[in-house]
Amino acid sequence: MLQQRLMWIAWPAFLVAGMLEVLVFAMVDPQDLHWFGQPLDWSRQAVYTVAFFVFWCITMVSSTLTTLLAMSPFEVNRCPLPATDRPDGCPKQDAC
Repeated sequence: MLQQRLMWIAWPAFLVAGMLEVLVFAMVDPQDLHWFGQPLDWSRQAVYTVAFFVFWCITMVSSTLTTLLAMSPFEVNRCPLPATDRPDGCPKQDAC
């Protein structure tokens, strides 16, 4: 289940990051970028790469939040331990 949720987060974020990359750099030339008033001395490929990973991280945070909010209360509050090994604070009911 964890691998499936990771793919729910990573794959859509990857696709959106790719689309953002295309949209942003269709309008912005990486050689015209400035950082704190100084020209950015990176190659175009370096700017494209860093921007893609920034876009990907931001969209993964968004997908993670969506996945977290889609969880049922039973999934959030269930105890992962068997009933015999649960500490006192762990809920006694099993997840649905």
